[in-house]
Amino acid sequence: MSRHELTQRIKQHALELGFDLVGVAPAQGSPELDFYEKWLAAGYAGDMHYLSRTQERRSDLQKVLPGARSVVVCGLNYDTPYPYSTDHDDSRRGWVARYAWGEDYHGVLEDKLQRLRDFAATLLPLEAASKLYVDTGPVVERVYAKYAGLGWFGKNTCLLNKRLGSWLLLGVLVLTVPLDIDHPTPDHCGTCTRCLDACPTEAFPEPYVLDARRCISYLTIELKTAIPEDLRAPMGSHVLGCDICQDVCPWNRKRHFTAEPSLQPRPQHMHPDLEELARLTLEAFRQRFRGAALERPKRRGLLRNVCVAMGNSGNRAFIPVLEDLLQDKEPLIREHAAWALDQLRDAPARPADPAPTRPSRT
Repeated sequence: MSRHELTQRIKQHALELGFDLVGVAPAQGSPELDFYEKWLAAGYAGDMHYLSRTQERRSDLQKVLPGARSVVVCGLNYDTPYPYSTDHDDSRRGWVARYAWGEDYHGVLEDKLQRLRDFAATLLPLEAASKLYVDTGPVVERVYAKYAGLGWFGKNTCLLNKRLGSWLLLGVLVLTVPLDIDHPTPDHCGTCTRCLDACPTEAFPEPYVLDARRCISYLTIELKTAIPEDLRAPMGSHVLGCDICQDVCPWNRKRHFTAEPSLQPRPQHMHPDLEELARLTLEAFRQRFRGAALERPKRRGLLRNVCVAMGNSGNRAFIPVLEDLLQDKEPLIREHAAWALDQLRDAPARPADPAPTRPSRT
């Protein structure tokens, strides 16, 4: 089988498995991977120390899979027909990033990539080797996605595709056989800076550079300690992740909705009731979010975020539940509950706020 035919058959099967985009990148270095070391040195990774520990492997695929020649990059659209966070205006509810509304995307993409890997194995020489990654190993997927022609880096560092925008989940299949290589997509952002201007925590020190320490996604998921006080108010109602820089992007105006069943939203994951979350016991938290993205910050992290969202809501009906959280066994939760109470006690009463209640804990 010729290289061209092999490439086309693998690409076609990826599309048949439900991927929306597929391309092939060379298994070699790039300016973006060189910059990664400088980004780490600047401290922009914050407490994500695992990124430094795996930096050498992330910069050289040969350390991940010796003899690597090609990287098959697959993209799956995850947008669904529901409003953007910029349209959210309900003081009683928090905001969860769009990618976390359905099943855990890692499992969804890994299943599809494994089936693609099994298919490719029927076409490849017996000595060929492969590895697959979905945001869980020492591979910077979006860099290879750029060189596979799936899109370009927006100024918010997200991968942008002219047809699908930035609502893309990425996975890669690394192979030790050569395939036809695709060409990178040119930058189509022009002079637009809407994503940079919209970031409430000013997480972009310059275009194409993200300071994760100020990013709401980092603050609500990766950070395990107290959220810096100067960043709490700008977080608004976000309790897990953030979509703002994508919501305002002009390339996301023409929306394409996924048909993937596993990525369809679960109502309890989209815009959860803040008081309901605040009253979750540890066992109730585990039962509700087991296997979901909302499980990642653990109960202590999620309720820390909930306290901040309540403090930012201006809704004084949250005062009773926050007073209850002052007795929580987790110091992290107690500290953020005290901060939120200070914000609400200074806030004017809202006519639409319901009367304060003290329901029993779940």
